[in-house]
Amino acid sequence: MKIALIQSDLYWEDIPANRKNFESKINQIDSQVNLIVLPEMFSTGFTMNPSAVAETMQGETVLWMKEMAKKKNSALTGSLVITENGNYYNRMFFVFPSGEIQHYDKRHLFSLAGEDKFYTAGTEKVIVNYLDWKICLQVCYDLRFPVFVRNVENYDLLLYVANWPKVRTNAWDALLKARAIENLSYVVGVNRVGLDHHNYEHTGHSQVIDFLGNYILEPQETEDIFVVDLDKNEMLETRKKLDFLSDKDVFEIKI
Repeated sequence: MKIALIQSDLYWEDIPANRKNFESKINQIDSQVNLIVLPEMFSTGFTMNPSAVAETMQGETVLWMKEMAKKKNSALTGSLVITENGNYYNRMFFVFPSGEIQHYDKRHLFSLAGEDKFYTAGTEKVIVNYLDWKICLQVCYDLRFPVFVRNVENYDLLLYVANWPKVRTNAWDALLKARAIENLSYVVGVNRVGLDHHNYEHTGHSQVIDFLGNYILEPQETEDIFVVDLDKNEMLETRKKLDFLSDKDVFEIKI
């Protein structure tokens, strides 16, 4: 699978400006890719003001994602602020080239910033099937909670989108690598760069790690587009030789 990671600064709570920015970047991808990954809350920044920016499932940004996926003949993923049934969600979309949509609502809300006071937590782990790959969708703070993401479904790719600040970059790097190793899975992490409205600095460190914890793409700090190729067969062969997942614990998550 060929994946494009877009690491970018964000315009604070300016949805049209962010769409324009990412559309320009997506159009710069000159090779055919299978999946394009945008950061968490890519249309607004990590805001605790959902009433001002929330869109619906029929809103302009969801329609834009469908249009871009069809235009590039590539799946497109990233998270948005969505309102539904009187609640607000930090919702990660996976838009297929056909325009079909699956989504995952962020399970672990970042209470340190008050996210749990403004947003409703998701309750379901979501595995997307795409091009014979099983892809597990996760958002930012979810990275700190390995039990929820434990690879009991034999997924192939663990995908994190984030607004992870510079001050905790060491944790981002270490935990992404840990998730890859413990789950014998590829891991892709896409983060933003730049200062947000609260002057929190983000240095990106978007990266791709293989199933043994080796870098395919080392952590990046520039605003740019990074394209990588992942080999599922290589991963499956490694799992046959190192069948660690067969020894995993059995447990139940109560939500």
